[in-house]
Amino acid sequence: MPPIPHDLAAFLVEAKRRTYAGLDDEATVAAPLLAGSKQLEHRASPYAYRDIYFGTGFFVGQEAVSRNERVIWSMSYSGGVRAEITDRDTFLAIYKFLRQALLRVGVEEPYRGPRLFEQDGMAYCNRVEGGIDRFHGVETIARRDGTVLYELRYGGGMLL
Repeated sequence: MPPIPHDLAAFLVEAKRRTYAGLDDEATVAAPLLAGSKQLEHRASPYAYRDIYFGTGFFVGQEAVSRNERVIWSMSYSGGVRAEITDRDTFLAIYKFLRQALLRVGVEEPYRGPRLFEQDGMAYCNRVEGGIDRFHGVETIARRDGTVLYELRYGGGMLL
């Protein structure tokens, strides 16, 4: 396996904060590569980050990081709010809370959000195994009473 660039984790944190988590409209590509998808991008030479996903309530997607025009890291993910949650205000509150958690991504585990984040009666929990070279995890959002509102599974790592 090629060596992991020392600044990859820092770039991932910056890219994630400047795209979905930060609601940066400038990161949204007007004409995505795949019809019906949302595509977010961030560049800081020599890196380029692209996140392409489909869906809203339940969604699937993939992030990829290129270095000098070669994809070196990727992560796929799928999940969303529980199917029985149909109330628009609840739905929006869950995703607003998710973005707050994702803004707290750190270089130690630059995949999703922190291990734990609590605010406004909700708790974000991220259980991850592995390192930046190969990892997988599950993130959940639950009410204080333990009712799970949202779940997402993800995995990825360095590409040979």
